[in-house]
Amino acid sequence: MTDKLYYTDSHIRSFDATVISCTKSKNGYEIILDKTAFFPEGGGQVGDSGTLGGVTVFDTHEKNGEVVHYASSPLAVGSTVHGELDWEKRFSNMQAHSGEHILSGVVYSMYGYNNVGFHMGADGVIVDFDEYISPEELVEVERRVNELIYRDTAVTAYFPSTVELANLEYRSKLDLHENVRIVSIDGCDSCACCAPHVKRTGEVGILKILESSHRKNGVRLRMLAGKAAFDDYISKSNSVLQISALLSAKQEAVSDGVRRVLDERDRLKYELTGFKRSAIQSFAEKISFSSSNMVFFYDNYDTEDLRFLCNLILPKCTGICAAFSGDDESGYKYVISSGTVNLRDKAREINTAINGKGGGSSEMIQGTAKAKREAIEEYFKE
Repeated sequence: MTDKLYYTDSHIRSFDATVISCTKSKNGYEIILDKTAFFPEGGGQVGDSGTLGGVTVFDTHEKNGEVVHYASSPLAVGSTVHGELDWEKRFSNMQAHSGEHILSGVVYSMYGYNNVGFHMGADGVIVDFDEYISPEELVEVERRVNELIYRDTAVTAYFPSTVELANLEYRSKLDLHENVRIVSIDGCDSCACCAPHVKRTGEVGILKILESSHRKNGVRLRMLAGKAAFDDYISKSNSVLQISALLSAKQEAVSDGVRRVLDERDRLKYELTGFKRSAIQSFAEKISFSSSNMVFFYDNYDTEDLRFLCNLILPKCTGICAAFSGDDESGYKYVISSGTVNLRDKAREINTAINGKGGGSSEMIQGTAKAKREAIEEYFKE
């Protein structure tokens, strides 16, 4: 069985090993070594990648107790190869995973809530708890988590004896009895875990809870730790800096500046709506009575504007009143009304003719159309 060096020292970046087997598969080549520092996917943490003898290892899994390295090219059985981990990826994973342990330990110590779900992905670490934690409480949780990180306390991983395990209090989602690996963080947490971790909490650097949401009776958190959290801070800080410059507002007051802009936008939209409605009403007053279908086209009317127009003109139209807004390139929004034609029954025919989607009542339908203006006008022509 493969000697798992990451259990001995999570910070081993390179090693030499002997190739025990190499088998071609649909995933490239499956390589087993006599020893490895590559951690296979497990415990919520993704598998390591790197190189073996210069050959790319793009993933690592465990099968029947053996660590399988998925490589792009074969390696000769019996040969000695030099392994190099993608250390940036590994260390980032350890920062995130150890950060999650600290977070879960703090939540458990403060409220007694259990971690019932954990996943590490490209957008951060997802952690589910079995009870709800309010945004105000999460502020205090995050503060305590980072205090523990700054204290730079020891993180220890070990396999307790059966007797020790029976008397040990630790977090676990499973009922475990043997070969249990415990990751202990001084003054914070003790948890069953198979993954490699940092050696001291200071290596985590920083932890940031990005968002929270209700999930059944509990809460789902998304967090970042270490370099990923720092990179996220830089990205968002740059965004705030740019918004600050655009609004001529201090960085700490950009939210007030954005609110002022949104309030002004809403005021202008309200005024514009009033102007448009006045223009529509003036236009409708000039329309003469007609027994033919009426079709109107506009560049920038929304559905409410089109509906307002149709309601004003419909009393003067004994056929179909159709109002469209848009252009031939991007398509059209439409509102169609009639007091004499059952539009619910006719909607399928209309949509087929104008390459549209939509529906509504017998008196009015609305939707979108992709047909050209010429084709639309031709359909409604009597």
